Amino acid sequence: MLISFPKALPKNPCIAIIAPSGAALDDTNLEAGLQSLRDAGFKVINYYQHANHFERFGATDQERLEQLHAAVDNPDVDIVMSLRGSYGLSRILPNIDLPKIADSGKWLVGYSDFNALQLAMLAKTGTASLCGPMLCNDFTREELRPFTQTQFLQAIHERKTHLEFESDQEAQLDLSGTLWGGNLAMVCHLLGTDYFPQIDDGILFVEDIAEHPYRVERMLLQLHMAGVLAKQKAIIFGNFSAYRLAPQDNGYDFPAMLKYLRSTISTPIITGLPFGHCDDKASLMQGSTTDLHVAGTHVILSAQY
Repeated sequence: MLISFPKALPKNPCIAIIAPSGAALDDTNLEAGLQSLRDAGFKVINYYQHANHFERFGATDQERLEQLHAAVDNPDVDIVMSLRGSYGLSRILPNIDLPKIADSGKWLVGYSDFNALQLAMLAKTGTASLCGPMLCNDFTREELRPFTQTQFLQAIHERKTHLEFESDQEAQLDLSGTLWGGNLAMVCHLLGTDYFPQIDDGILFVEDIAEHPYRVERMLLQLHMAGVLAKQKAIIFGNFSAYRLAPQDNGYDFPAMLKYLRSTISTPIITGLPFGHCDDKASLMQGSTTDLHVAGTHVILSAQY
């Protein structure tokens, strides 16, 4: 697959905030988040108005679609960043003008539910996008996380990712492949549709929140039985948190689930990626050719785009 990457950015790029999925929580300090972006050197255009949220969504389906298209059409906008995840992107996905976004060369930034759009862009247009921070939490928190901020600025200004972290199990790997994936529920959600990328020799990264280990296992087995995982060079687990074990699990926990998956799936599984619904978040270019080096439990992940 020939993959195109976002355009080079000016010194002080303009970020458009859109809400293609959920609405901000009522106690979110949105203005503080917008000011954090300005303080980091960005111009900001905010298309989200909390007073216009609809049910659990940032606005009605049509209004959320219009926000996205307006940001893409605006010549002053360089980066389109999602307000937050939650749910809602799937409702408008069939009506999004994916070729228009691809032709614009603009950066799409977000994760969680926003991965549905990013995976669709990769599948339908061969366009890369940045799995990275969103306005809510990453910029609205009282104290910004230096790791998350540094990763984001490095990705957009230096066009690179470099990470070093520890996995839970020793391995010896030295490989390169197409980095893709994101939120595990979104990856599985798109399986069997035209929006699912067909990636061979890839490095699949996954994360999720509030999913019991058996649900994570079930989703990975779905990808396995669909033949997706056998085509990958490696699978990297990001952050999986906020789930609750029960007495009837009887020792079945996340490590037990990993042990079973490793006995069932031949593709190497690496853990510890700082990405997902967590405080310290890497910025990962969906569709980038990425180098993965594992020596023992030490992992180095790097890409230049």
